[in-house]
Amino acid sequence: MITYRSDGVVNLAHAAIGSFLAFAFYEFRETGELVLPIVGVTNRIPLVPRPTVATALLVIVVYGALLGLLLHTLVFRRLQRAPSLARVVASIGLFLYVWSVVGLEWPVAPDIRPLLPRDNVVILDRLVGVDRLALAGLVVVATVLLWLVSTRTRFGTSTTAAAENRKGAVLLGINPSRLAAWNWMLATASAGLVMVLAAQIISLDPLNNSLLIVPAVAAALIGGFRSYPLVALAGLGIGMLQSLLLSIQADVDWLPDIGLQQGLPFLIIVVVMALRGDSLPTRGALREGRFPVAPEPRWVLPVTIALVAAASAALLWGASDLRAAVITSSIFALFALSVIVLTGFVGQISLASYAFAGVAAFTMVRFTDAGVPFPIAPGLAVVLTCGLGVLVGIPAVKVRGLNLAIVTLGAAVAIGELLFKWEWFVGSITSTEVPEPGVGPLDLGISAPGDAYPRAAFGLMCLVVVAVAGLAVANLRRSRTGLRWLAVRANEQAAAAAGIDVGWAKLTAFSVSATLAGAAGTLLAYQRASIAADSFGVFNSLSLLALTFLAGIAVMSGGVVAGVLAPVGVLAIVLGQDVGKPSPYQFAISGILLVLVTVLYPDGITGLVRAGWHRLRSTRRRGTVPATA
Repeated sequence: MITYRSDGVVNLAHAAIGSFLAFAFYEFRETGELVLPIVGVTNRIPLVPRPTVATALLVIVVYGALLGLLLHTLVFRRLQRAPSLARVVASIGLFLYVWSVVGLEWPVAPDIRPLLPRDNVVILDRLVGVDRLALAGLVVVATVLLWLVSTRTRFGTSTTAAAENRKGAVLLGINPSRLAAWNWMLATASAGLVMVLAAQIISLDPLNNSLLIVPAVAAALIGGFRSYPLVALAGLGIGMLQSLLLSIQADVDWLPDIGLQQGLPFLIIVVVMALRGDSLPTRGALREGRFPVAPEPRWVLPVTIALVAAASAALLWGASDLRAAVITSSIFALFALSVIVLTGFVGQISLASYAFAGVAAFTMVRFTDAGVPFPIAPGLAVVLTCGLGVLVGIPAVKVRGLNLAIVTLGAAVAIGELLFKWEWFVGSITSTEVPEPGVGPLDLGISAPGDAYPRAAFGLMCLVVVAVAGLAVANLRRSRTGLRWLAVRANEQAAAAAGIDVGWAKLTAFSVSATLAGAAGTLLAYQRASIAADSFGVFNSLSLLALTFLAGIAVMSGGVVAGVLAPVGVLAIVLGQDVGKPSPYQFAISGILLVLVTVLYPDGITGLVRAGWHRLRSTRRRGTVPATA
């Protein structure tokens, strides 16, 4: 909330950064070494041999403040005039990078020596930990202090003025960038301190700690990102309701063993967005920078034929590792197409692509187990996923940009906790076997002994699906539907004034995107032969957006490049990576590259190549023009 009030940024990496600071605190308290968020090099600085609790807290607060200043200066200050897509993508890049750094640096969590009392008291016939009451009291004190600062000091009123009207604040002599820097320092240090104190209650876990951003954003939405007291009350209320749901779930035998408490923030987010969202942005909304360029696809059919021919040759005559890489890249390219349609062509940011894929994969297995043959089973699963995509896209009619990213992130977490942990739906919590595809005597499965794995037949089937999908998306992009999508992306008000049904355009894009993600999910299930909830986690969706944005999120060729860049894809195998051992640094590399591309060149690799080609042609043309006297 602090960063949003000052800089208009909801940092989706906020909880991940707080988690990193908590890990660094407990490491520093035990060893006296300060861990830097850098991978691949020596990143530990010995400061003091035996730090006290007070020393460790002081060091971590200063460390968090400096880290916040660094993030503001190097990343988000450069994106002030960028579209919301760029700011969301940059925060996702930070999310991936910081989460990966924590996992690499601390495979095992450091020892947690409690900072708060561990006694229990009885309240309403239930035992309540004193540490929980102490933490709630500290939250109340912090809320009062923030409210006093925001309403009773020049710093707070200046921050509010800059948030309401940046140009007006500059005319009054206020420096918004300097205020934003101070607020980033305060917000990051506060995140670290809260996570340090809460560690003995929630334990230190990179995944769960990073995803605390979802209930945090739900509370901030209830407070409208304005009222500190209301946000604090909402946060405490959400926490109590989650604890109540957990207690009810333990007491009621017929309730399924799923994450009901994790689904609560998503429900709150959707309700708040539906009540407060606007069908169109207001006339007073600030003008944002341009989206990545989305040129009309050219030479689609010959390029598709050439790519399919090259990939088919690799499948028919290539080694086992190369065949596996081509299959992986093909499936990932289909995933990337789903992102290109929704985010690249319509400007709607969805973080639930792998959640849709998982729904399709598990539904396909349920249909197959019920006796539905191939290809009807995956077809029905994709159709149902298309319908789910429309349901999740309904909030997009009234929200956009960052708000929609929040909705879909909450949806991804909710689907993972509610559906993918429901044994009736997934078959088994540990893993679910996927039947081999085939039509009559024709075996299209991937399984084969020795070097015959993976079978070329399965790879050829993947190529056919991806090629058909690519041709369909290219035709949609050049059709009236595609032009409507681009018009909505450019200016929703102008599109509505021109007679375009903005809501319908968004829903059609969501349906197409969910269909593509569902098809990719069924192919991924057939490829892995055994799937689990972890196969479709939210971090996969974040990595997908990262690589697609890096490749070129608004062009058809971006899907191909993203497929080549996929983990254990064609590029990785060409560079000598073992197909069975994906790089442990893949999320960290994806995250930092995403931040760099967002800040320096938002058109991605394909945009850079296209710009270089145009400059080369212009240079050649100028060189062939005869000189005149």
